[in-house]
Amino acid sequence: MKLDRIIAVRNHKTVYRDGELCMKVFDETYSKADILAEAMNQARVEETGLHIPQVREVTVIDGKWTIMTDYIKGKTLAQLMEEHPEKKNDWLNLFVDLQLEVHSKTCPLLPKLRDKMDRKISLTDFDATTRYELHTRLDSCPKHAKLCHGDFNPSNIIISEDGTPYILDWAHASQGNASADVAETYLQFWLAGDIDGAERYLKLFCIKSDTAKQYVQKWMPVVAAAQSLKGNEKQREFLHSWVNVVDFE
Repeated sequence: MKLDRIIAVRNHKTVYRDGELCMKVFDETYSKADILAEAMNQARVEETGLHIPQVREVTVIDGKWTIMTDYIKGKTLAQLMEEHPEKKNDWLNLFVDLQLEVHSKTCPLLPKLRDKMDRKISLTDFDATTRYELHTRLDSCPKHAKLCHGDFNPSNIIISEDGTPYILDWAHASQGNASADVAETYLQFWLAGDIDGAERYLKLFCIKSDTAKQYVQKWMPVVAAAQSLKGNEKQREFLHSWVNVVDFE
């Protein structure tokens, strides 16, 4: 086993390739429970039939917890969008189709998105009045049980060498209202500085799914508040600005 080929470096974790395996190595700041929960999420999503890397092993390497999955050789949608900007509409169409496919599945043993959002809102540093408004807005949103990715963005989609798209990173998967998942993706485009891409994505999703834009926008403050618990200061400032918008309609 060789940990000498780094694929990606994230906060408190490093992803390596070892032949046909991909190894996500977590540092000591991660709890064992969170790592095992991530592996369990991915194993449960495998059962839906979606194209995702299969979990092969959860182990400890050099004292660090590691999740081993299939290595998918190819390029991410983020790379393809950057390399071929003239085809961005095509990539966005594929991106939305994949997200709709995710939302067409159910995975009853996953955590409930609403519970996660409620818990995260309670942990934010917003004042009590704002937290109350966010909890109330969340409670008023329709309750669904669709599979939600939780971090659906172009860098988490790999197009394999045979053209098959694979969806990566199911650490934040849950079951709930798909529009919350869409709001999270929309905000990710904004955080990446791709405002045009955000608007094109949302318009395309609403057309393909026959969803009112206002319905997705109702989720923006709730999702922004939950996301504000992570990221750098500039990102948190941006997300706070979305929380402070009272009405989108």
